[in-house]
Amino acid sequence: MTRRNHNPLSGAARCVTLGDWLRLAVKAYAREQLALGQVAASAHDEALYLLLRTLGLPLGSAARVLARKLTAAERAQLEAVLRRRVVDRVPAAYLTREAWLGGRKFYVDERVIIPRSYFVEIIPAQLDGWLPDPAQVRRVADVCTGSGCLAILLARHFPAARVDAIDLSADALAVAAINVRAHRLTRRVALHRSDVFAVVPAAKYDVILSNPPYEPSAHCDALPAEFQREPRLALDGGRDGLDIIRRLLREARTRLTPAGIVLIEVGGLRAAMDREFAALEPHWLHTADGADCVGVIHAARLKSWRG
Repeated sequence: MTRRNHNPLSGAARCVTLGDWLRLAVKAYAREQLALGQVAASAHDEALYLLLRTLGLPLGSAARVLARKLTAAERAQLEAVLRRRVVDRVPAAYLTREAWLGGRKFYVDERVIIPRSYFVEIIPAQLDGWLPDPAQVRRVADVCTGSGCLAILLARHFPAARVDAIDLSADALAVAAINVRAHRLTRRVALHRSDVFAVVPAAKYDVILSNPPYEPSAHCDALPAEFQREPRLALDGGRDGLDIIRRLLREARTRLTPAGIVLIEVGGLRAAMDREFAALEPHWLHTADGADCVGVIHAARLKSWRG
């Protein structure tokens, strides 16, 4: 069979139940070598999520519905969405218009990077230990907020704090506004269009958090098709990946309270951070998979830094 006649969903006509469609999808994911990691780490988990949400079924209902026979209309829905995922390589979160982070649902579309962050481990479990009195946190910044998901998680974690959610992209902030409204936080989460802190009103923060663009430009050029559908602005950190991080650390010097901290997620740049910012003594927080790529830097170190 030539590639011209290749049908990545061969066998769809024989799929009667949701379980049949799940097995078909998992095989197609493997055969077409789809990229994972935007929604789930396994083809089974992502395909199950996509099929359930396409039919409007709760995520916890798989055990009850996998054996149910589907109507012709439902089968048509599943074939259409799988063609967009498998053939067109559209990320599952863009197809469902939702993403989950920290147990909360967020609206997403092609204007924002799909939420995924080690901060879901850090915010509830480790963040408070780096603050003199977490109950006294009054001002927090989320730089490069994207969909606003981390700003919202921070607002939930620090109920007495005001959160400034900052992004250069007007499109991203439009999505963040949808999420801030949906989570009923418009009085506590303020959105700012700014290149880092350039035009953000003067304020002192107890916590500055950022999951910035940190992929080196050459890496962005080689990303799988699914990841290249995400906004380049949210991924590309310049030649060595550190462009935004350098600016953030310089500008954070005058933006922190005396006991404040900066937390930055840096992906594979930990060694580069340790070399360039050794004087700041970043401390790397442990994550479940051992990536340990979220660094904490104290205000005192930044104040004396000559970088």
